[in-house]
Amino acid sequence: MAAASIILSVALVMPFNMFAQSNHISSLPIGSEIPGSVKNVAMQSTNGELVTLSKAVTSEGLLVMFSCNTCPYVIKSQPRTHEMIKYAKKKGIGMVILNSNETQRHDVDGIDAMKKYAMEQNYTVPYLVDRNSLVADAFGASHTPEVFLFDKNGKLIYKGAMEDNPSNPENSKKMYLKDAMDAMMLGKAPNPNSTRSIGCGIKRQS
Repeated sequence: MAAASIILSVALVMPFNMFAQSNHISSLPIGSEIPGSVKNVAMQSTNGELVTLSKAVTSEGLLVMFSCNTCPYVIKSQPRTHEMIKYAKKKGIGMVILNSNETQRHDVDGIDAMKKYAMEQNYTVPYLVDRNSLVADAFGASHTPEVFLFDKNGKLIYKGAMEDNPSNPENSKKMYLKDAMDAMMLGKAPNPNSTRSIGCGIKRQS
């Protein structure tokens, strides 16, 4: 009886583990370049333009933020997001915000909802539709908000959270992203160069 139970348990667990492994998306390693598979993919912006990551990058680098319209973590982090938009612009770093929530594309994360949200937030950087979560998959992005910072040589030097307390941004003590941009401008490696993103999971199409 015990042996039969063990065999049944293994039979039930194996398919689940195999499914989980086959759907695992690895995060882009530090030091990687922007994946060639998505570097020149044209993404629709809320202002009607088509934007590619290769066009968005500047001589100082590129900041890619995965975000959306409705995630509570995104909403409570908007003041910090605006700070980072202004800071990136001040440093001459290109920046784009991507919405990869494909399962909500015909609803709260559709282009019309994105246009409304971008206007409400007065975004001054492109807010882009990441169709079929292509860029999110290539980067291994998992949450909103989540950031990936590339230097002037096109190398990933920081990824993860903007700060150390995404749940309560007003109580944050460490500004990981700002510190990473400062280090990058000095030609230094950020420390840390990777942190755990905390927020809402990206809604990928199954």
